[in-house]
Amino acid sequence: MAKAITSREENYSEWYLDIVKKANLAANSAVRGCMVIKPNGFAIWERMQRQLDDMFKETGHVNAYFPLFIPKSFLSREAEHVEGFAKECAVVTHHRLMNDPNGGGVVVDPSAKLEEELIVRPTSETIIWHTFRDWITSYRDLPLLINQWANVVRWELRTRLFLRTSEFLWQEGHTAHATAEEALEEALKIQEVYATFAEEYMAMPVLRGVKTANERFAGAIDTYTIEALMQDGKALQAGTSHNLGQNFAKAFDVKFSNAENQEEYVWASSWGVSTRLVGGLIMTHSDDEGLVLPPKMAPVQVVIVPIPKPSEELNTKAKELMQELKARGIRVTYDDDDKQRPGFKFAENELKGIPIRLGLGKRDLDKGTIEVARRDEKTKESQPLDGIVDHVANLLEEIQQNLFDRAVRFREENSTHVDTFEEFQAAIDRDIPGFVYAHWDGTTETELKIKELTKATIRCIPNDRVEETGSCILSGKPSAGKVVFAKAY
Repeated sequence: MAKAITSREENYSEWYLDIVKKANLAANSAVRGCMVIKPNGFAIWERMQRQLDDMFKETGHVNAYFPLFIPKSFLSREAEHVEGFAKECAVVTHHRLMNDPNGGGVVVDPSAKLEEELIVRPTSETIIWHTFRDWITSYRDLPLLINQWANVVRWELRTRLFLRTSEFLWQEGHTAHATAEEALEEALKIQEVYATFAEEYMAMPVLRGVKTANERFAGAIDTYTIEALMQDGKALQAGTSHNLGQNFAKAFDVKFSNAENQEEYVWASSWGVSTRLVGGLIMTHSDDEGLVLPPKMAPVQVVIVPIPKPSEELNTKAKELMQELKARGIRVTYDDDDKQRPGFKFAENELKGIPIRLGLGKRDLDKGTIEVARRDEKTKESQPLDGIVDHVANLLEEIQQNLFDRAVRFREENSTHVDTFEEFQAAIDRDIPGFVYAHWDGTTETELKIKELTKATIRCIPNDRVEETGSCILSGKPSAGKVVFAKAY
């Protein structure tokens, strides 16, 4: 039997890492700060990729690919952008190695220094906007709706598998438009695409909002975010879309002739989500027995386990069941390893988060029944074999909804409205701080002071914020409405 997972109450951080490692999702690599995504973890990312890719294409976007390396001079063209990423950049300075004359293996060839250093992309705005200059000349070329699936590097000192690593996988959308209104509409449209994906597929409820000036993307006019609440009461920024205005168009001289044959700069957006979503999925639903996956994100939705071990009769019935389940679009596998007892298999399949387990035994067959266990509630019951495919299909939908409803209840139970700084501190200092709604005076000075005093940050100004007159919890200055604070990853 696999070693027990550290409980959430005992040590939440260790609990998370235990699940990642024992469910074989990822491991630390030989490169500091980077990870190896194992097949189990990559299968979840593939589910995310495929669904998001379909959603992007349904909204008119197409995929392309741009270079990993960005000339240093490109980053210098947008001052706010380079300042935002300067401390996270990995820099390539040479293009060749040579044998060490002193016999110490290989060394950098000093004669192979690059004329201009190359930056390993932390994000691709600069290289893409340099390219867009050649692609856009007329309003007929707009809108240009491009997405890229890629890896990026942002040098991190403190890392955690999936949540924060120096290299990670993501998608980044980059779009060009003829008007400011279209660019804003695009940023909001993608925010809703991300929110729909998070809620309908990941069963992870999110807040939709806009970032403060201090928290927005470097070089953007506004950053729109979706924020999720993890089981330890911390917020996870799960996806962002940015209204870039004309900042990058002006930096890279990207202009178009409008319908009146007048030349003007294009308007832009960019947006992205990453493998951080895998970490969010784990922390939203999992328990002390291991991974819990919503059926829509589970690489395997149903596992059939022979009891006590495989036999010709059980194998024949399992094969028949699998064909029927697959015909309904259900992802199913048969755990016919005869070297392990059923109890071990049950625990391993729970650890992997498979939503439904079907226990198939000789006695059950004789009675025309099968044991059905659901991972989310850790319950099991006997069901007639006749109609079992319909039952499983309906149960998968029920589990998906149950996980979402459970996460919504958790968020509601851990969302607090406060009016004074004393109430704010008390809420933030709880074991599960959650989302705290409070008035803020709109200044970066106050925002940073609250962060310094409490380690809480403004996660967003909600899109659906109720405009109400109030007083800032720290400065006492006027406030037009409450914002959402939380401790965050």
